[in-house]
Amino acid sequence: MNEELNELEIEELNELEEYSSFMDIFEELSFKEKWQKVSWGMKQDKDSGDYKYAKLQLMRLFAPLASVVVPILFIGLLILFGSIEPPPPLTVETRIMKAEEMPPLEEIEPIIEPPPEPPDPVDIDFTPDVTALETDNPQPPSEFSPQPAEFNAVAQIKSPVIFKDMYGSRTPGSRGKAIAGFGGSGKGELAVLRALRWLKKNQESEDNWSGNASYCGDNNKGDGKARTAYTSMALLTYLAHGETPSSEEFGPTVEKAIKFIIGDQEADGHFKSRDGYDYTHPIAAYALSEAYGLTKVPMLKEAATKAIKIVVRGQHLSGGWDYNCKQGDRDDTSYMGWCAQSLKAAKMAGLDVPDLINAINKAPKGFRKNCNLSQGSFGYTSPNGGGKDGAGLTGVGVLCMQLMGESKSEEVKNGLNYIQNKSRLGWDGSEQGMVYYWYYETQAMFHTGGDKWEKWNDMFAPALTDNQEIEKEAIEDVDGKLVDIGYWDDPDPKKSHGSRVQDTCLCTLQLEVYYRYLPTFQAPDANEDIELEDEDDEVDIDIDIAETNVKKKDRV
Repeated sequence: MNEELNELEIEELNELEEYSSFMDIFEELSFKEKWQKVSWGMKQDKDSGDYKYAKLQLMRLFAPLASVVVPILFIGLLILFGSIEPPPPLTVETRIMKAEEMPPLEEIEPIIEPPPEPPDPVDIDFTPDVTALETDNPQPPSEFSPQPAEFNAVAQIKSPVIFKDMYGSRTPGSRGKAIAGFGGSGKGELAVLRALRWLKKNQESEDNWSGNASYCGDNNKGDGKARTAYTSMALLTYLAHGETPSSEEFGPTVEKAIKFIIGDQEADGHFKSRDGYDYTHPIAAYALSEAYGLTKVPMLKEAATKAIKIVVRGQHLSGGWDYNCKQGDRDDTSYMGWCAQSLKAAKMAGLDVPDLINAINKAPKGFRKNCNLSQGSFGYTSPNGGGKDGAGLTGVGVLCMQLMGESKSEEVKNGLNYIQNKSRLGWDGSEQGMVYYWYYETQAMFHTGGDKWEKWNDMFAPALTDNQEIEKEAIEDVDGKLVDIGYWDDPDPKKSHGSRVQDTCLCTLQLEVYYRYLPTFQAPDANEDIELEDEDDEVDIDIDIAETNVKKKDRV
């Protein structure tokens, strides 16, 4: 009983002690007691209740103090900053200046640079005057000789296409300006494009043109022996229009024609495919020289140089030439025309051929030999040998003397008057002349300029454009659109000694006269050396002339 009572008493005492500790929380301590308790608690372990109690009391103690001190400090700082005197503002002194009145500027005269020296005019595309051809003249040998190794050895040639001022206005932009400036028309240029497309369509499988092909129709007079001559004429029409192997529409046609001519050349410089009097040689020499002048392809330079050397060696002491470039006393005005123009083309192209300049300087002497000065005409092999062909041969003599620097000579002046009085153009059968002669006369009048040219231009251009035979939508252009093509046949078949190819080429070259060369009346002396432009002025275009593979067979 006593033990149970003792246990109860002990439990009650413990509860009373625990209750007393709990009530101590509410016990009001003096400031000194609180400070002692806080000081003692701050020395205890940080995890103990006494430390936490002391920390809490410090926070409660200083909170009122901070609420008073902080605003006082802030206000003090504001007062301090407000008492600091600010620096004086920056001042910039400005002055208003009255602008002085400027004196009027002197008018500046424009600097007029002299135009570049124009090239000596060159017009070449001839056809043999076969009126004098005789069947008893033996055909030159045509046995095949191996193609020169140096041509076959080059499989691919990279070379620039270069348009020089000496070649007139053959670039697209300049062409239109020249047409307008010298009296041409859009109608004439359309006729040119139709002819170039006709030639393109009718280029044969071996890359040539000939007079005995099916496309020559009723005017089939060729025998295939002069196909290099016809191909050279066709090439000249493209070159006159500024077309080279890099041209978009006609480039492949031009490249194939060049390859054919080079492939037909023998090791000594002659050509295998040639007519009995070898008009082929000077015609091909001219085409190769002009092609090299426009493209600077090394293969062309070699071929043209070899061909021109033969023309230079074939010149007589009199200054003239005869059939086959053979030596003798016979000076043939028709044949001489091709030779003279081929030499001029070689000079313009910058070919390095011995005695080339001497040959050019002697050429006018040969033409004078066949000139009837009092009448103004040029004969065939003598001053009085022209006969009914006098007007046409006079065109040959006048043109070539103009190109050789003799534009102001009496022979040229009288010859122009003779042509103006004698020659007419027409397709109605009432007019005299033929395409072969008109070709020379048109160029001679163009190089004269002035009233004579205006009258001739008004006559010849409509005659050609109105009488072109047109095939509608016969070929695709570069855009795949069907376009027209066109050709010409001489109005007098009895006087046409070539083929439809020759007539088409000669008519085309006449309509290209406006931009093919600078007229001689605007050019310096024809025998002055022409300085080539700097290489920086050249436009580099890669041309791929593949290896020329020619079948080794007799082409006669």
